[in-house]
Amino acid sequence: MDISISGETRTYGPGTTVAQLLVLEKVETPEYVTVAVNEEFVDAPMASDRVLRDGDRVEFLYFMGGGRQWA
Repeated sequence: MDISISGETRTYGPGTTVAQLLVLEKVETPEYVTVAVNEEFVDAPMASDRVLRDGDRVEFLYFMGGGRQWA
């Protein structure tokens, strides 16, 4: 089955879950990553239950710290 990850098409076996995809894609610090499938957020506790389907569009959204430093 073909999945689009950040605009790149990749092929995975049927039944692949969001949690498995995080491992397959070697996502560092997955606890700081929010996953969107077809523009809908997947809650972390549901990642192992959310099975991906052919044609799904996945985005990994990373938390970024920072901001302005006041003088």
